[in-house]
Amino acid sequence: MIYVRQILYAVRSSFWFTPAVIVVGMILLACGMIALEGVLDPEFVKDVPLLFAAGAAGSRGLLSTVASSMITVAGVVFSITLVVLSLTASQYSPRVLRNFMRDSINQSVLGVFLGIYAYCLVVLRTIYENDENTFVPTLAVLGALLLGFTGIAYLIFFIHHIAVSIQASQILADVAHETLGVVDQSFPESVESDDPPVEDVPVQFGKSWRPLRATRSGFLQTIQTERLVRQAQEQDFVVRLRSGLGDFLVEGAIIGEILSVAPLEPAREDSVRDCFTAGRERTFEQDVAYGLRQSVDIALKALSPGINDVTTAMTAVHYLTVVMTRISQRHIEMVFRDDQNEPRLRTSGPGFEQLLTLAFSEIRHNAAGTHSILRELIRALETLTEQNALPSRRAAIAAELALLQQTILDSLTDNSEREELLQQARALQETLNNPS
Repeated sequence: MIYVRQILYAVRSSFWFTPAVIVVGMILLACGMIALEGVLDPEFVKDVPLLFAAGAAGSRGLLSTVASSMITVAGVVFSITLVVLSLTASQYSPRVLRNFMRDSINQSVLGVFLGIYAYCLVVLRTIYENDENTFVPTLAVLGALLLGFTGIAYLIFFIHHIAVSIQASQILADVAHETLGVVDQSFPESVESDDPPVEDVPVQFGKSWRPLRATRSGFLQTIQTERLVRQAQEQDFVVRLRSGLGDFLVEGAIIGEILSVAPLEPAREDSVRDCFTAGRERTFEQDVAYGLRQSVDIALKALSPGINDVTTAMTAVHYLTVVMTRISQRHIEMVFRDDQNEPRLRTSGPGFEQLLTLAFSEIRHNAAGTHSILRELIRALETLTEQNALPSRRAAIAAELALLQQTILDSLTDNSEREELLQQARALQETLNNPS
C-alpha cells in the first residue's frame, strides 16, 4: 500500500503528469468530435449558420487563431509560474516550492492551454477542400471556439489564483492544512493517558545487536512500519532505529540495529532495508516535522533584518499553534508491537517534546526583543495548556515556558512590556503547576 502512496505522491508533486494527461485528453476529444461529424444532420447545419457555416477557409482561420493564441498564452503562463516560484523561494522559503508544484491549478493551467493548442492542430489537419469534395468538421470547429473562450476564462482564474496563493497567510494555511492531514494519518489515535516511557528492548540470552546500514544517501521519507513489524514477527527479530523521518542518511552509515539470534540472510536483510525510502528531499508523506519546519522557516525569514515582517511571523505562530494543538491530542506511537504484543520496532521519534521545541524554539530565539511575537508565543503555550492535562506534555510546555520567560527577561528593555509578558507567563506557570 505504501508503494502506491509513494507513486501517487510523486505523481502529485510532478509538473508534467497533469499537463500530459490533459493534452492527451484534448487530442482524444478532437478525434471524437471529428468522428461525430457523420452523426450531425446536414439540414441542421444549414438551419444554424451562425454556429456551423464557417466554411473551410473560415474554419482554418479560426483554428489557426485559437492555436497561435493558446501557445502564446502557454508561454506567458510558464513565465509567470517561474517568476512566482522564484519569488516564493526568496521571500518565504525554498521548501514551499513543492507545495506550489503540487497545486492542481498550477499543474493544470499549462495542460489546458497546450491541450487546446493540440486540439486545434488535430482538427486543422482534417479540413480539406478541392474541386470534388470539401470536409469541415463543424462540431470540432465549434468545440475549438468554445475551448478558446474556456481558455480565456481559465487565464483570468489562474491570475486570480496566483495572486491569492503567493500571500503569506495563504501559504501558511496551506502548509498547516497539509500538515494536519499527515498528523491524522500518522497519529490516528487520540491520547487518553500519558505516553509510556520509551524503554530500550532488553537483549535476550543468545541475541546481540547488529548494525542496519543505509543503502543510499538522502532524506528518510517513509518507513513501512506494518511491513517491518510483520517481517520481524515472522523471522523473530527486533529493530531499533537511530534515524527518524526527515533525517539525512549517508550511504553505509548505521541507521539502526537488528536484534536476532543469528545474522539475517542477505535477502532478508535487504527486505528489511526495503522498508525504508530515502530521497533527495523531505516530503509530507509521513514526516509531520517537515510541515512544522516549513512554517518555522517562513517565520524566521519574516523576522530576518532584511525583511522584518512581524505580522507574517505572528501568522506563522498562529498556524503552528493549530498544528501543535492537533498533535497534542494524539497518541504518538514510538514502539510498534506484533499480534502477540511483543515489541518489534522502536523508532527514534520525534515525540511531543521534540515537536514542541521544533515549533517554537527557533522563533523564540529570533524574536528576542520583539514584544508582539513573544506575546503570541505565550498565547500559543496557553492554548496548548488548555488542551492538555497529561503530566508529561504539560512538563514539556512548562520547560518551553521557562525558556520563554528567560528570553523576555534578557531581551525586552521596556519595563512595562517586560512586566506585562512576565505577568502572563507567571499566570500560565501557575496553571501548569496547579491543574484543575
